[in-house]
Amino acid sequence: MHGADTDGRVVAAACTIAIDDLPDGLIVTDRYGCVLAVNRAAARLTGVAMERAVGRHMNDVFPFRDHDGRDWWKALDPEGGLRTRVRAPERPLHLPGGQELYVAARLVREPERGGEVERVTITLRDGGARARLERSRADLVSTVAHELRSPLTSVKGFTATLLAKWTRFTDEQKRVMLETVNNDADRVTRLITELLDVSRIESGRLEVRRQVVDLPARARRLIAGRVAAGEPEDRFRLIVGDDLPEMWLDQDKIDQILGNLVENALRHGRGTVTIEIESVGWGVAVSVRDEGEGIEPELAPRVFRQFWRGGNSRRRGGTGLGLFIVKGLVEAHGGTITVQRAPEGGAEFRFTVPTGTPDFASV
Repeated sequence: MHGADTDGRVVAAACTIAIDDLPDGLIVTDRYGCVLAVNRAAARLTGVAMERAVGRHMNDVFPFRDHDGRDWWKALDPEGGLRTRVRAPERPLHLPGGQELYVAARLVREPERGGEVERVTITLRDGGARARLERSRADLVSTVAHELRSPLTSVKGFTATLLAKWTRFTDEQKRVMLETVNNDADRVTRLITELLDVSRIESGRLEVRRQVVDLPARARRLIAGRVAAGEPEDRFRLIVGDDLPEMWLDQDKIDQILGNLVENALRHGRGTVTIEIESVGWGVAVSVRDEGEGIEPELAPRVFRQFWRGGNSRRRGGTGLGLFIVKGLVEAHGGTITVQRAPEGGAEFRFTVPTGTPDFASV
């Protein structure tokens, strides 16, 4: 008997540890509403400690109400209702303190089909987090609509004008309008690409296709492209360290990282844009810095969030997704990225990526 008691205590302790590992709040009751277990997340979300809740009735410690003030546990009625009923869908509920939680329940029956309810498992999610997620999605929709409207309006206007009055324009005028249409179509394509990247990063479906990448050569190619697009050549400086290791990276994604960081430096900074590439032992570090006003230390944690835009931008535009995507691409390579004040006073973005191998795991 003593051994059986010990085994039972071990199992109970293991079960407590297991439910405490869950990211969502969990409350377990019997069919009558007596609380049997509360995990750490539920205690944090409700402010009710496990010791104060276990052994008491749900309505005494977790009196959930809907938006109309109705008693959720009474409406759940585990002892009544159809015997085929096994769950209550998630819905927003309130506790007396005013905090909103998303609550769902599962009725565990014995036997499973048509039996009596043996216990009720209740899951809790933070209503504030859900609201922030919904606001983020609303911001995304608003941003996309705003960014699409301008180029599409331009495309529609110029194509309609050309179709209606083709013979009235000179070849030079037609060329200018078609170039504008082409540039605006590129803007739409870039936006769609950014949205797909955000989706892949958030869902964990971002794939890294590794090959040997010459980082200095990619940086030189990027600078040449910016110069060809009209930036003065002396606006850029490239510093390459000695003894760089062979790097197995995703070339397209590295180009995207460098391109976004240089674009950010040109848009928000001033003076020379410096790209420095150096070996750090286990990989390579790349710094992109400008000579502008920089980023205040208290703002540094925000710059990699979605929709962040620097307040000192001299040029308007952009979705505010670029640095969020850069962080996701760097981390997909197993690397890290930081931002700090540059020696010249501007902003310095520094990312470090490991050398990798051909069979390095994709993300």
